[in-house]
Amino acid sequence: MAQEVGQEMANQLGFANFIQNVDSVGKAVLVFLLILSIASWYLIFTKSFANWLEAKRAKAFLEKFRDVTSLEQLNSILRQGKPDNAFANLATEGLSALRNAGSFGSQKLAGAGGISEFMTRAIRNGIDQESARSENGLTILASAGSASPYVGLFGTVWAIYHALVAIGLSGQGTLDKVAGPVGEALIMTAIGLAVAIPAVFAYNAFNRRNRMWLAKLDAFAHDLFVMLTVSNTENNQAKPTGNAS
Repeated sequence: MAQEVGQEMANQLGFANFIQNVDSVGKAVLVFLLILSIASWYLIFTKSFANWLEAKRAKAFLEKFRDVTSLEQLNSILRQGKPDNAFANLATEGLSALRNAGSFGSQKLAGAGGISEFMTRAIRNGIDQESARSENGLTILASAGSASPYVGLFGTVWAIYHALVAIGLSGQGTLDKVAGPVGEALIMTAIGLAVAIPAVFAYNAFNRRNRMWLAKLDAFAHDLFVMLTVSNTENNQAKPTGNAS
């Protein structure tokens, strides 16, 4: 007899019973947490794949860049296809800045701080654009990681309040009557934590990846700047010699 009563109580409790009996506010909380979870996992999978693909393409480009000894070779590599990674984009920005600087008059270029300053600003602008692009979607992950536990806690408090009101109206305040509804209400907090934990781990992982990625890009920008300025200086020195001969 006791086993039958226990089985009947178990059937009346649990997640399915909680979903069936939750009010409109509780359902709204569950839907909001579900949306946050879907958005978080979508960003986790898409950004992970995009980062892996870009790292693979960047590695291939950097292997070619190490063998470059002139601007003509760099131009040839970039003309082989559309730039598909941050390093190739930065090289394109640098070459474009060098060509634009050559078309400026000497007075206009001097007003911009000289060719070195002009190219530095162009390359720095490319790094800033990549930094902004790499942070796309991180706001959603941060919001999901920080807000989901509180949203779940709000759903728990709301559900406990209504459960206690219902118990008070029924006049059955024994432990077995209280523990079930209160335990069900804690499901909201568990769901909130289940949404937040992956989002927090992913947010920290993507932030670490972005820091390392931008550090590599900054080191590449220095090498690119040296190559462009040295090659430009050599070309300028060679022009008078060619004319004189």
